[in-house]
Amino acid sequence: MKAWNKHILTLPTLLLLLCVSSLSLDARTRTTRKNLRSTEVPVAVIEASDDLLPDSLAVVDPGAVTLKGFSKRASDSKESFFITNNTAHRMSAVRLLLRYTTVNGELLTQRSVTVPVSLKPGETKLVSVKSFDVQRLFYYYAGPQPRKQATPFKVAFRLTGYDIPVGN
Repeated sequence: MKAWNKHILTLPTLLLLLCVSSLSLDARTRTTRKNLRSTEVPVAVIEASDDLLPDSLAVVDPGAVTLKGFSKRASDSKESFFITNNTAHRMSAVRLLLRYTTVNGELLTQRSVTVPVSLKPGETKLVSVKSFDVQRLFYYYAGPQPRKQATPFKVAFRLTGYDIPVGN
């Protein structure tokens, strides 16, 4: 009989523990970050009338691709962005002229990059290229501001060419 009484006395304690543990399971833990900036920020297009552009770039349709969501933190060794194929055919090996400026518009540098990506018509992919900022002193102005001392920059692009794969 004493063994039965022992279990009866612990039953309320057990029920209380079950109720408390079920309440803690219902409490939601937030794992998302607040105040993130949109990845839909389009990257500016370098106009054809620009003096720094070679005349040979006038042949390529500048609207054939769109860049959005550019990202480069001060600590990153790569730059990432979404690239969209706006043509009616598949493309690969997209070549871009990237121009980096301060937020005031002063030219930092300009370079050509080839992005090895295969894009179907209308498709968007996230791609990465090695950053121009080898010393990691710059960050993209629309991204998070770093804790360390760094300079914000803007980027603009011009499509200089792309490959159309033949066959399958």
